[in-house]
Amino acid sequence: MVKIHDITVTITNELPVWPGDPKVSLKRISKIEDGENANVSSLSMSTHSGTHMDAPYHFIPQGKTIEMLPLEVLIGPVQVVQVPDDVDVITRTVIQNSGIQLSVERVLFKTRNSHFWPAADFRTDFVGIDEDGAKALVEMKLRLVGIDYLSISPYHRSRPTHEILLGNDIAVLEGCDLTQVEPGFYTLFALPTKLGGSDGAPVRAVLLED
Repeated sequence: MVKIHDITVTITNELPVWPGDPKVSLKRISKIEDGENANVSSLSMSTHSGTHMDAPYHFIPQGKTIEMLPLEVLIGPVQVVQVPDDVDVITRTVIQNSGIQLSVERVLFKTRNSHFWPAADFRTDFVGIDEDGAKALVEMKLRLVGIDYLSISPYHRSRPTHEILLGNDIAVLEGCDLTQVEPGFYTLFALPTKLGGSDGAPVRAVLLED
């Protein structure tokens, strides 16, 4: 029997957001109890809130926008890799010692970041991938890389890692909730909302375990 793991962070008004990004605003604007015909809600937030996908256009001026990402990249086998809690930055050495299989095209890194959910306060001490680590992932010919916090890059070092990954058409999945997921092999479905011309979009991401 297939087991389904939902690795999507729930969107609420308390969700932490990247400093400077708009906070999530989710509210009902029509209420049955007030005599309206139906409940209707409005939602306002950054395209990089919660579990989301970065399009190359996020950092590459002429890069693909989110609706242009090929579905065959966003769906398929994935390896979840456990990074020890004492690792502050995912470097080339960490990646080389992580046990990523040669045939893998998609990798999700489970780090100490997973302990941060569902805290409402943004954490600057999250684990990200440095520039040389990103180059190592490109050399491995990966098609998708994900991590369990709001950025694939270390805080205050966003541009180099993003430019390397996105510039090589590697899809970047950020904000995954891997708290209940063990390291191993799964099938990933990570479908971003089809927003025209956008640099990113929220994702409902799940892992299937045989």
